[in-house]
Amino acid sequence: MPSITPELYEFIVKVVDDKVKEIRVTREEFDKLTTTVNKLAEAQHRTEERLERLEATVERLAEAQHRTEQRLEQLAEAQHRTEQRLEQLAEAQHRTEQRLEQLAEAQHRTEERLERLEATVEQLAEAQRETAKALSGLASQVGGLSDTVGFRLEDVARVMVPGWLERHMNIVVEGEFEPAYVSGDGREVQVNLFGKGRKPDGKEIIVVGECKSRIHSSEVRSFAKVLETVRSAFEGREILAFMFGYIVHPSADIEAEGYKIVVLAPYRK
Repeated sequence: MPSITPELYEFIVKVVDDKVKEIRVTREEFDKLTTTVNKLAEAQHRTEERLERLEATVERLAEAQHRTEQRLEQLAEAQHRTEQRLEQLAEAQHRTEQRLEQLAEAQHRTEERLERLEATVEQLAEAQRETAKALSGLASQVGGLSDTVGFRLEDVARVMVPGWLERHMNIVVEGEFEPAYVSGDGREVQVNLFGKGRKPDGKEIIVVGECKSRIHSSEVRSFAKVLETVRSAFEGREILAFMFGYIVHPSADIEAEGYKIVVLAPYRK
C-alpha cells in the first residue's frame, strides 16, 4: 500500500478544512436565511392580519358610503320636494298678493261709495230737517186755525167720502153726513159725521166718521173708544167707521187696521 506523503497529507487537511469552513459558512447563512424567512413569515402574518382588519374597515367604510349615498339620495329627493313646495308657496303667495290687491281696490271703491253715501245721507238729513221745520210750521198754522179748519174739514169730508165709499166699497150713502150725539153703554158721545148707507145687497149700514186735521195713532185710539159706545147703541147692526184728515201719519194706518177703521185724506182718492 502506498504511503501518504506529508505534502499530500497537508493538502488533504487543507482541502477538508476549507470544505468544513464552507459548510459552516453555508450553515450560518442558512440559519440566517431561516431566521429571515421566519421573520418574513411573521411579518406576512401580521400583514395579513392588518389586511384583514383593513378589509373589514374598508367594508365598513363601503357600507357607510352606501348609507351615505342613500341618505344623500333621500336628501336630494327631500330637497326636490322642498323646492317644489317652495314654488307652490311662491305661487300661492303671488295669488294671495293679487287677491289682497283686488281686496284693497274693492275696499277703496267701497270707501269711495261710503263717502258718497254719507254725503247723500247728510243731504237727506238736511232735507229731512228742512221738511220737519216746514211741517212744524204747517202744524202750528193748522193748530192755530183748528176751529175754522175743523169746520171746513167736515165740509170736505161730506163731499169726498160718499164718492170714495161708493167707488171702493160699493156703499151708497143716503142723504148727507151730519154731526150727532150717540148714547149707549151708559154714556153719550159726539161724532163729527153720522149717516146711513146701503150695500150692494140692499142691507143698511151705519156710517160713522171722525175728522182731525192731523191723524196719529193716538187719535185713532181715541176714536176707537168712541166707537165702543156707538157699537153698543147700534148692537147687531153693521157699522163702518172712518177717519178723515189733512195729514195722516203712517202709525195711524197701522193702528187703524187693528180697529178696522178706514183712514182717508184728500190726497187718497
